[in-house]
Amino acid sequence: MITLPQTLTLAQANDAVLSIEHALGQGSVEKGALVINAHSLRNFDTAAIAVLLEARRLAQAAGRALDVRGAPVAMVELSGLYGVDGLLGFATPEAPSHSARA
Repeated sequence: MITLPQTLTLAQANDAVLSIEHALGQGSVEKGALVINAHSLRNFDTAAIAVLLEARRLAQAAGRALDVRGAPVAMVELSGLYGVDGLLGFATPEAPSHSARA
């Protein structure tokens, strides 16, 4: 699993892509889907979407799917504005369960 930093803007995008490339190249991520943990991501811009699209391309080149977990709602919405939300493998958070009482 690759964990995104708290801040991922244009200034950090190149380093983020390089770390994803390195992790895939070194085999230091689990087999199967390339899992990206975005739980700690707080500050981001459209460059973060570009990083995830590049991660998807790298994953596909390695014969893997992309699974982005814990993405902030704003990131999912931003990717929807660009029409790429379906490409990014956002994990759907489970809805909280509420028990009904009669």
